[in-house]
Amino acid sequence: MRLTILGGGGFRVPLVYGALLADRSEGRVTEVVLHDLDAGRLAAIGRVLSEQAAGVPDAPAVRSVTDLHEALRGADFVFSAIRVGGLEGRAADERVALAEGVLGQETVGAGGIAYGLRTVPVAVDIARRVARLAPDAWVINFTNPAGLVTEAMSRHLGERVIGICDSPVGLGRRIARVLGVDPKRAWIDYVGLNHLGWVRGLRVAGRDLLPRLLADPDLLGSFEEGRLFGVEWLQSLGAVPNEYLHYYYFNRETVRAYQQAEKTRGAFLRDQQARFYAEASRPDVSALDAWNRTRAEREVTYMAENRETAGAGEREADDLSGGYEKVALALMRAIARDERTTLILNVRNRTTLSELDADAVIEVPCMVDADGAHPVAADPLPGHAAGLVRAVKAVEREVLTAAETGSRAAAVKAFALHPLVDSVSVARRLMAGYLEVHPGLAYLRQA
Repeated sequence: MRLTILGGGGFRVPLVYGALLADRSEGRVTEVVLHDLDAGRLAAIGRVLSEQAAGVPDAPAVRSVTDLHEALRGADFVFSAIRVGGLEGRAADERVALAEGVLGQETVGAGGIAYGLRTVPVAVDIARRVARLAPDAWVINFTNPAGLVTEAMSRHLGERVIGICDSPVGLGRRIARVLGVDPKRAWIDYVGLNHLGWVRGLRVAGRDLLPRLLADPDLLGSFEEGRLFGVEWLQSLGAVPNEYLHYYYFNRETVRAYQQAEKTRGAFLRDQQARFYAEASRPDVSALDAWNRTRAEREVTYMAENRETAGAGEREADDLSGGYEKVALALMRAIARDERTTLILNVRNRTTLSELDADAVIEVPCMVDADGAHPVAADPLPGHAAGLVRAVKAVEREVLTAAETGSRAAAVKAFALHPLVDSVSVARRLMAGYLEVHPGLAYLRQA
């Protein structure tokens, strides 16, 4: 079975390959095709993967290509993990937004909109090529903003594109751990959009254990989300939010912390990864050792400003091991081998959430089999959550309209309608700022 990874020179590719190396079952991936526009990055990641595979019998063969058509032909699965504009683009997204006093995070607020405006046209082009060159392939989308990009690709690939994120899995795992239950035995009642969801229940053998957690201040404050959001706020919500909702519930504090930070997250990762790729290309250095050191630093500093603002302390050791590669592999196995499983995924709504239309991509538990991912029925969202989900989905739709039509007016509308952008005037200045730093946005004509 052949797996193609778009963005194959990306830093997190060794996580996926490591998971493939650990898979010893029948019908596993035998060939991995890495595609990237940067041959130097491909070579560096290729060295890491080669060291990972050393001594592993029947390790999947790895082939690196820079031609997209060559990469897609014959693929059974396509992992899309591209970053349009690179980390320099992410750093620019953050700078422009913070200069206007609004959030510039990669997937949330103004930064997420700017990233989406750059990424959606490229993702749509990929979707069209997959439909033509590998019509039987399944696309698993890692590319952020994951929900928005998955919805854009679904307009051309239908149900054959599925978005993944490890945040809900990590949240469910932490809640289960605190409650002393095996996460594999728990049903996580999670619902929302990507990076905008809530755990409303955790059931074991039909019994919901979340009320016990919410009623115990000591227990509730003992894990990351409890420390990040505060016990009283979680008890008021009656649910445990995805960590990214910290940007909404504590926006003013977070923006201030990001403005005062020595570097934005994008600038930190840009500089850190530049060092890694330079080091990994040296013949006298173990590329795998360099990658492991860099990854450890990356994980420890994740959402550091948010944790500092909340006084949440350091990340727990169990949360430093990643997880999105395990979700991707479980999804791929379930489809390829008809091994039925349940995963939290980004898929078309169908009739799952009454608040949204059938084609809206949402993030919910899904039953997965050889026919793909099928969202499980969910109770309606409470009013506060429904309002936020509708508002952010409306923003995503304006981004899709702008990308499809080239309308700058639609792009400005997307910025202005976002709950974390507080003025139409700010939205217009954001648009002007992003047009200045991102030549790729020139497709947005004045209309």
